Amino acid sequence: MAFPEPKPRAPELPQKRLKTLDCGQGAVRAVRFNVDGNYCLTCGSDKTLKLWNPLRGTLLRTYSGHGYEVLDAAGSFDNSHLCSGGGDKTVVLWDVATGQVVRKFRGHAGKVNTVQFNEEATVILSGSIDSSIRCWDCRSRKPEPVQTLDEARDGISSVKVSDHEILAGSVDGRVRRYDLRMGQVFSDYVGSPITCTCFSRDGQCTLISSLDSTLRLLDKDTGELLGEYVGHKNQKYKLDCCLSERDTHVVSCSEDGKVFFWDLVEGALALALPVGSSVVQSLAYHPTEPCLLTAMGGSIQYWREETYEAEGGAG
Repeated sequence: MAFPEPKPRAPELPQKRLKTLDCGQGAVRAVRFNVDGNYCLTCGSDKTLKLWNPLRGTLLRTYSGHGYEVLDAAGSFDNSHLCSGGGDKTVVLWDVATGQVVRKFRGHAGKVNTVQFNEEATVILSGSIDSSIRCWDCRSRKPEPVQTLDEARDGISSVKVSDHEILAGSVDGRVRRYDLRMGQVFSDYVGSPITCTCFSRDGQCTLISSLDSTLRLLDKDTGELLGEYVGHKNQKYKLDCCLSERDTHVVSCSEDGKVFFWDLVEGALALALPVGSSVVQSLAYHPTEPCLLTAMGGSIQYWREETYEAEGGAG
């Protein structure tokens, strides 16, 4: 006799605050998990980038070398390198262990809003208010980018990368998807300036947030609108959105001090998580667990599900 498959656990949402870290680097412009979710990066208005163990609340290293505030950062797949971009128009490649600058890439004509490694961490992609995306070869000694994508008519706010695609959101109200295998670009018009874009974890959909306080879920291949999510406030700032670790919920920062969670399929608001009294500037969702990082003012907050018990009683 065959036993029935165990029913999968209902998804839990991270709503228990375990830690608040004062980052000591001015306003935290962005918070990002590393590839396995054990560490995180914070980007400061004081020109520094910091690496943390967020569960322990320990600062591991400070990276200094930008000439102005740091706006975004990312870690490589093997945790050996970081990249960052900022208000000084540069893209910086860092050695994680030594804290040293490996390369500094110059060429953007305005501040760099967003940076990403490709999957092999051989190329850094950077998006700027100069309306271009530039692709920098980490191994080449040449100062110029290996490719420049300049289809956007206004600043680039968000860039994400899959194994063969680049997803870019622009203030011109369009999301562009570059299929590198096919050598084609696909464009979807949203109309309102786009603040953040991301792929769903299964790679079938794209999530887009824009300054009309609306998130939209699109079918990646057809551009069909699959869902709209409202209730949060996003009218002035570049705020992050993402999907939860199992693609069950849509998650967004808000200008009213909360993080909003919606049921992806139903579109209904599942949770408005109060973080504080000002703008939730940035968020990052753990790759495999119901775990969330938020940034507000000069600190970050670490959230887990209600049933979570930290090993060794840390909490």
